[in-house]
Amino acid sequence: MQKGAIRVQTENIFPIIKKFLYSDHEIFIRELVSNAVDATQKLKTLARTGEFKEELGDIAIEVILDKENKTITISDRGIGMTAEEVDKYINQVAFSGAEEFLNKYKGQGENVNIIGHFGLGFYSSFMVSKQVDILTKSWKPGTQAVKWECDGSPEFTITDIEKPTRGTDIVMHINEESEEFLDDTRIGAILQKFCKFLPVPIKYNGSQINNPTPAWTKKPSELTAEDYQNFYKELYPFAEAPLFWIHLNVDFPFNLTGILYFPKISKTHEIQKDKINLYSNQVYVTDEVKDIVPEFLMLLHGVIDSPDIPLNVSRSYLQGDPNVRKINAHITKKVADKLDEMFRNDRPSFEEKWESIGLFVKYGMITDDKFLDKANKFHLMEDVDGGKFYTVEEYKAETAALQTNKEGKQVILYATAPVQQDSYIQAAKAKGFKIVKFETIIDAAFINTIETKWENVQFTRVDADIADHLIDTEDKKDSVLTADQEKSLTDLFGTQITQSNIKVTLQGLSADAQPVIVTRSEFMRRMKDMASVGGAAAAWYANMPDEITMTVNANHPIYLNILEQGNVEKQQKLVRNLADLALLSQNLLTGADLTAFVNRSVELMGTEK
Repeated sequence: MQKGAIRVQTENIFPIIKKFLYSDHEIFIRELVSNAVDATQKLKTLARTGEFKEELGDIAIEVILDKENKTITISDRGIGMTAEEVDKYINQVAFSGAEEFLNKYKGQGENVNIIGHFGLGFYSSFMVSKQVDILTKSWKPGTQAVKWECDGSPEFTITDIEKPTRGTDIVMHINEESEEFLDDTRIGAILQKFCKFLPVPIKYNGSQINNPTPAWTKKPSELTAEDYQNFYKELYPFAEAPLFWIHLNVDFPFNLTGILYFPKISKTHEIQKDKINLYSNQVYVTDEVKDIVPEFLMLLHGVIDSPDIPLNVSRSYLQGDPNVRKINAHITKKVADKLDEMFRNDRPSFEEKWESIGLFVKYGMITDDKFLDKANKFHLMEDVDGGKFYTVEEYKAETAALQTNKEGKQVILYATAPVQQDSYIQAAKAKGFKIVKFETIIDAAFINTIETKWENVQFTRVDADIADHLIDTEDKKDSVLTADQEKSLTDLFGTQITQSNIKVTLQGLSADAQPVIVTRSEFMRRMKDMASVGGAAAAWYANMPDEITMTVNANHPIYLNILEQGNVEKQQKLVRNLADLALLSQNLLTGADLTAFVNRSVELMGTEK
């Protein structure tokens, strides 16, 4: 029998483990099962090289819960350890200075995860245990099985034992504070979370609970579309089928595998982030992949696996790590290349998926200039009538003749609510203009940003001005009214429209245009739109009144009829009704004003002969 003290460069490692790991103590399952996997994988390697000549037999790792004795055992049939190896790997803890560690992570709270990074995986068992036993027998012929015992102090014992099979059993005697882990359901959930795709069979309650060969570990050439879809169901059993997927497989200058799925998302769909799981050699790490995956792809689903991502370190270190930056850039490029390939190879299918794809593409174009350069080729704008799509270059080619303003900028006319803005759309279409839809939650931000990045382009909402003025070409029509008639009409509107935020102008428009057209300032409307979705910089615009321009079409024949009326009161009511109709078309007539409009309309209809 051997007695001794665990040799570390600090007085006692256990208070440090408990202090810094207590908030994440379920991780002990991951660490101990991962160690068992490592031991099994090493034995498989020895068998492949011919050093281990016996049959491998059943190499499944077992997790055994004994409620009566309050123990959890992790049992493997891997390489095991000799007494000397136990002394080397367990007693001589590779911990380079507790003081250095404490200073490095000072001020970061008690959630710093040091497991693995400092070689302390096994010692995580003491977070939940009052005593830990190791029963182990080496794969090497003729070696003695031993038992290591420790009660959480630096003191340990090693004794010879009889053990019929090679491998290692870690027996944790659960302490009172951690008895929550003596629950079948809790252990099962932890195993599902951390061990679902480990490369060695894991058994719990007599059943295998993991898939050792998940789809991302295979070559794309080995997988069918059905394989990818089945794996998606394995990850998200209740989710709708994905649109498509991207298989990542890189071995230089870093190691990275994984599958990213594009979920089906509509413009009204509730968006869910944190659906990408990060693994390291098939060991689950986290679903917080913000620094590894570009922000605009955080809505994707799937798995990323890379042993080159630094684990168990602070977020600030993650952000600065060169491998993380390279992986982030590679994922961006891979996604852009895939979308470009889909667009070029099967544009109709790409267009069918655009409602979902567009959200990712627009977000990426706003936030990542490298992605923007590639996405300009496959970003699409859908015609307001639906079914026809344009790239920006295609839209420019089709609208160059009619939609270039006096500054030489191409005006992209768009609608955010085609049904509500129908009268403006029809007026613009009558002039031969092309109107596209921008009606998703991201479009306000997209337009404001992309307008500064696309050269010689200006976005104008279809209801931002009267159709004649949507494209500022300095082409003006004359009024058919005399100067006296124009003054009379101006006076009539002046008596009825008294709000300070409404500017009334008389202009000679097409006779078939609306008699009164209400438009809102494009700048002010954009700011209010941004404020409505939480744009802090523009928030103060939310409480400001709308800047409204009320354009009176002096060439509409209805005004000659009104001016010929002998009854001034009726003239005023007719003019007010025309103004209210225009306000109503923009949802700007509410409350008492709307009630007055309805009553006035009924009254006017009653006076008609």
